[in-house]
Amino acid sequence: MKLQLGINCGFAINRFPEPEVWTRIVGEDLGLRCCQFVADLLNPWLPPDLVDEQAAAIRENAARHGVAIRTTFTSAFTRVNHLMHPDRHSREVWFEWFGRFFDLSAKLGAEASGSHFGVLSVTDNADPARRRERLEEGLQAWARLAEQGAGLGFRHLLFEPMSISRELAHTHAETRAILDAFEALDMPIPMRLVLDVDHGDVSSPNPVDTDPYAWLRAFGAVSPVIHLKQSKRDKGGHWPFTPEHNANGRITGEQVIAALEESGAEEAMLILELSHREREPAESNVLSDLKASVEYWRRFVPD
Repeated sequence: MKLQLGINCGFAINRFPEPEVWTRIVGEDLGLRCCQFVADLLNPWLPPDLVDEQAAAIRENAARHGVAIRTTFTSAFTRVNHLMHPDRHSREVWFEWFGRFFDLSAKLGAEASGSHFGVLSVTDNADPARRRERLEEGLQAWARLAEQGAGLGFRHLLFEPMSISRELAHTHAETRAILDAFEALDMPIPMRLVLDVDHGDVSSPNPVDTDPYAWLRAFGAVSPVIHLKQSKRDKGGHWPFTPEHNANGRITGEQVIAALEESGAEEAMLILELSHREREPAESNVLSDLKASVEYWRRFVPD
């Protein structure tokens, strides 16, 4: 099984927005060769001249520090309803937004892009007929986006199973059903998963839905990206892999690798997705926590 260790660039949002800074952190300070770029660092809805200018700076600095932007994804500020918005016009606008994000992703050299499937409103989620309608329309929208992605040279699109019903794919059963629905659409490139070791619905009566290793065993073979953070029994946050958090965390490198191997996965990017609140001492610990997390995972993914 071929593994690569990388990082989601959410850590840089509003802290290290300068391309020359965050690429240096990824490539030099952390010694990583790949990353997952996030839309919150460069929203494609900004004026085209600014997007082009920043994209060029990102490409230049990523190359200088030996960092490949393998995939792109939405992030904290873009965790919104988008393709599942209850308002049709809003859904159409977000479809256009994804088109621009894919164009930007291709300019950055990404081989895939994606997001959560979409977020239902409480009202739509409570109405079975409206839920089905939104889901079906979302499937069709992603299928149309797959055509654009194929034209840009993407290998696949990506969506992330979440943890509550209205954010979709919160259980094994619903995730499998959505993947099967995409398969039936015969898209030019397939839909694949970004699996997060801290996701899954804690209200589900099925214990596999909150077992990170059950998710990896079941879906690892169709998950080219794995989001890593230290997780606790109460699913409390995007914790780093520091000795303090590892002591009472449930994510271990040994178990992650074993579950992926059992899934039949042939390759995967293990992407650190760590989040620090804008509070002290968390703010001052960002870089040291990132370095400690990379050091921990280098025991299992030496590259």
